[in-house]
Amino acid sequence: MLFSRGYPVAFLKKSLYNNTMEHSDNTEELRTAEEVRQRKQFAKMTETPVPKLVVTLGIPTMLNMMVSSFYNLADTYFVSGLGENATGAVNVVLSLMALIQAIGFTFGMGGGSIISRLLGRRAQKEADEVSSSAFFAAAVAGTLILVFGLIFLTPLMRLLGSTESILPNAKEYSRYILIAAPFMCMSFVMNNLLRSQGKAFLSMIGLVTGAVINVALDPLLIFGFNMGVTGAAVATFLSQMISFFILLFMFLSKRSITRLRISSISRKASVYWEIVVTGFPSFCRQILSSLCTVLLNWAVKPYGDGAFAAMGVVQKVFMFAFSIALGIGQGYQPVLGYNYSAKRFDRVYKAYLFTLVFSTALMTLFAVICAVSAPFIMRGFLEAEESMEIGTLALRLQCICMPLLPLNFMAGLTYQVVGNKALASLLSCSRQGLFYIPAVLVLPRAFDLFGVQCSAIRFRFTRFFICRSLHCNVFQKTSDFTKDRGHSSGFGISALGRKINGRTLPNLGEILFTENQSV
Repeated sequence: MLFSRGYPVAFLKKSLYNNTMEHSDNTEELRTAEEVRQRKQFAKMTETPVPKLVVTLGIPTMLNMMVSSFYNLADTYFVSGLGENATGAVNVVLSLMALIQAIGFTFGMGGGSIISRLLGRRAQKEADEVSSSAFFAAAVAGTLILVFGLIFLTPLMRLLGSTESILPNAKEYSRYILIAAPFMCMSFVMNNLLRSQGKAFLSMIGLVTGAVINVALDPLLIFGFNMGVTGAAVATFLSQMISFFILLFMFLSKRSITRLRISSISRKASVYWEIVVTGFPSFCRQILSSLCTVLLNWAVKPYGDGAFAAMGVVQKVFMFAFSIALGIGQGYQPVLGYNYSAKRFDRVYKAYLFTLVFSTALMTLFAVICAVSAPFIMRGFLEAEESMEIGTLALRLQCICMPLLPLNFMAGLTYQVVGNKALASLLSCSRQGLFYIPAVLVLPRAFDLFGVQCSAIRFRFTRFFICRSLHCNVFQKTSDFTKDRGHSSGFGISALGRKINGRTLPNLGEILFTENQSV
């Protein structure tokens, strides 16, 4: 015993006291450093000039979304060398990946939207709770997809539109995608959480690394090891796993603002409900996208595997284009969340207007390039001349709609971030549920294959004009704002039939939105 060996009690007490104080000082230093970092991030999000901030966050986020779309595009490109059946199989599994993405985006966008508002109010503990709970919920949901997907694999592939000739390849490819489902769901959550904190560059590192590895492994496994479609699936699986661990490292190494802790996982059903309800517009957008893909597969099946493969390629190219607009919009998400909660409504307006103009210009440029190069794009994925002609016309028709994309989704994203779940869900559902699905069901009956090719044009233009007539687009042209502010652009605001000018601009958030503060 220490006391029996002559150690004075006073010495032991002093030593114990010093160790305790040293530990306390270290804890205090860590806490202070964390608070300083949080304050710096808050100042960055609420004081940096809006155009610079949106571009700084939007470009990495845009690259993130482009990379996510690139996974399928790369697989389709390399698999196309195996024939149209293999290409068709990848197209079928696209719907499954959209479902997985829908789950991940539900918890990721839901949690991220709440977190950006919580951080705007400097509620760090609550933000950690939401982050950890969203991550945990995504893991559970992804595991359920894995289990039920493997059990019902064959009927699932038929349900997604697979033909009998495509079915073996579709099953082989989807099996690995299902195994990766839990990790994909968690990756989507972490990706969105990082973006919502203004850490888009960190999320980009994980996704870009995974994409590069996928592109490198595809030809090696498909052709080098003669694994065929299985090689493409394994490449996607491995790249997704690597992306997951890189993103997880960003949280575990404390490079994010929020933390992922087991102790922070909430036991309150209300927290999960709020995450799901807030993320429901994203779920609607993604799940309806998956449903539309399935219906399109069924609509094009009577025209043969060539047409099936061609329309699948067009879908992937358009998704790649959509990812550009959506990426810029999601870069705007944390800017909106922080400044809305900080009651900097003038910055909310500036962020919305700049993002809308910037993304529209970008999409117009992409549409022109894509329309001109459509034959060359199709030639890279298809071999049969008839298939290339079908794909070229369909892609050019899609290009007409591309400049409309930013206006079509930005209102819904705005309402989602500020907590107006009803309007956000309505807009997300209307995007495809109210317009695209009827078009896919009706137009092919009237115009055969051409009806399939042009169905997307009808629904996007219809939604564009309906959004404007209902004032669902938050910002509209008015002469009042020009007069009051002296701007030459002529942009003003109209919300729920009420004109808003420069004098009422600081109260924009209170007029336009109703924030849900339940979390």
